[in-house]
Amino acid sequence: MSNQDLAGDDACCSPLVRQPLTGDRAVDLARMFKALGDPVRLRLLSLVASHAGGEACVCDISGSFDLSQPTISHHLRVLREAALLECERRGTWVYYWVVPAALRQLSDVLGIEPTEVPA
Repeated sequence: MSNQDLAGDDACCSPLVRQPLTGDRAVDLARMFKALGDPVRLRLLSLVASHAGGEACVCDISGSFDLSQPTISHHLRVLREAALLECERRGTWVYYWVVPAALRQLSDVLGIEPTEVPA
């Protein structure tokens, strides 16, 4: 290993990220990635994000899983607590939508361009 500073024009590669994460941002992102570490929650986020109109009711997405509605609701709550989803009760049903700022944060750290999410 060399002690030479490779920053600047002499660097062999350009950096993968613009700047290192702050402590607070790392905590926020870790909470989001931890929530997405479960395949059911990852699929739920994908289903909600791709649902017509950008929002989905539990009744719309429960059929996509071989899980009980309370289990689906638990996973949705974890996504909500990680600030990935927001929700609103309408009558007896709760509707969920993806938080666009959360998708942007995940996309920024992963270095990908998200598609436009309806506000």
